[in-house]
Amino acid sequence: MLLCLSFGSRAATLDESVALLNGSFNDKSTAVQNLMSVGHDQTSVWLQALLDGNLYTDKASNQVVLLVAEQPEFSVQELVSGRTYSSSKSDLKRIMINNALRKELRVALSSLALTSADSQVRLTAVRSLMGSPDPALTERLTSLQLQETNSDVRDAMTVALAINEVRNASKPGRNAIEVLGDSLEPEARNALQQLHDRNPAAAEGKLAAKSLANIERKILWSGYIETLFFGLSLGSVLVLAAIGLAITFGVMGIINMAHGELIMLGAYTTYGIQLLMPDHIGLSVLVSIPAAFVVSGLMGILIERSVIRFLYGRPLETLLATFGISLILQQLVRTFVSPQNRTVQTPDWMTGSLELSPVLSLTWNRIYILIFCLMVFALLFVLLKRTRLGLQVRAVSQNRAMARAMGVRSARVDALTFGLGSGIAGVAGVALSQLTNVGPNLGQAYIIDSFMVVVFGGVGNLWGTLVAGLSLGVANKVLEPTAGAVLAKILVLVFIILFIQKFPRGLFPQKGRSAEG
Repeated sequence: MLLCLSFGSRAATLDESVALLNGSFNDKSTAVQNLMSVGHDQTSVWLQALLDGNLYTDKASNQVVLLVAEQPEFSVQELVSGRTYSSSKSDLKRIMINNALRKELRVALSSLALTSADSQVRLTAVRSLMGSPDPALTERLTSLQLQETNSDVRDAMTVALAINEVRNASKPGRNAIEVLGDSLEPEARNALQQLHDRNPAAAEGKLAAKSLANIERKILWSGYIETLFFGLSLGSVLVLAAIGLAITFGVMGIINMAHGELIMLGAYTTYGIQLLMPDHIGLSVLVSIPAAFVVSGLMGILIERSVIRFLYGRPLETLLATFGISLILQQLVRTFVSPQNRTVQTPDWMTGSLELSPVLSLTWNRIYILIFCLMVFALLFVLLKRTRLGLQVRAVSQNRAMARAMGVRSARVDALTFGLGSGIAGVAGVALSQLTNVGPNLGQAYIIDSFMVVVFGGVGNLWGTLVAGLSLGVANKVLEPTAGAVLAKILVLVFIILFIQKFPRGLFPQKGRSAEG
């Protein structure tokens, strides 16, 4: 009997709460509070629907209904009975809310999310509730903090409670102020600033000022780390773009002005693979890496066999010929693909960011590209230092006549070396397709920077290319906030020119027979 009475009381409360949604804004606010206290398993769904504008009133029955689907037909579900039926939009009236209700709904949804099984959802909920003045919410956070098992969520709850104490207590405790001084949450900083502004001469105001100074110091260091990361990210792109050129220009001595277009071919290969695998975007990027290497590598071998091999020892003609090839490749892409830029979709595992603190996040796509750059460098280094092809490449670059006398087929080595450098350029195009739009002019933006990296690092030295690329990337990002992007590039170029005047062979000059050759 008691169970039936309890169920009937709960049902009546639910009916009354839902009915209030048809009333004034004050009635709707009361309905939100009542629904929170009822504890129905669909409460969060209903409140989210109200926030999104998906709750309606059926004009005929005056029942509150939830929009279930608009296609292939307009389908709604009654909140209380759960009955689903088809309707037309003209028979329904949307339940309207104002800004105050929107704020109340967000707080209510966050409060419900505090008991979610997902720790990330709980953490997001706690952060959204920081600074909420509701005393009941403070009590709820205090009780939940004792049960919380995740350290990040528990720490966030501590900060949220400290914010409430600093904002609402007439004389907040020293511990609460110090807790906020160790936090980088924006609400914590705002609460400390308000406390300091209320009475800067008081002990609490002075302690708040000290905590604010601690926060500013942490934010400053976070800015330094972010600049370093952006610099290394840009540097990894420069290394990927230049490492293929380090082989064709550094090892073979060929000024390949079509290197940028080989990067572009790699990017378009990625675009093409995604068109062939539209349902497997994440896998398509991995498939694009060997595909881009093969496409650009074969194009490089074709260029070397058809043009470059007739121009060895004639740098001016080589420069002009490869420049002409670059224009031909651009026009071929414009004619057979499109003159417009194409967007390559980023896979899910490369989206989002790694949040180190509320003021410092590192994007996953740039983290992966930095790791990818180091992997490509390591593989190329092993290939040139630990394989027969690498030995022959170094032999031909040091003394072509002696290598041929020892039985090395220099023509074959030249073709494979140029193909290797071109293939690496194609792999760089795969990485660049995840950062920028793919277009016929993609490679032109990187050809000059690639030559700068190779010359600055030391012609023919892979370690020099790596160090130079990362160094120039960091230098650009350090200068950009004060000098601007264009002036930063100019300053870096001037520095390299002056550096080459003093050290013509770059950071890591070749020694021994390599230098003599």
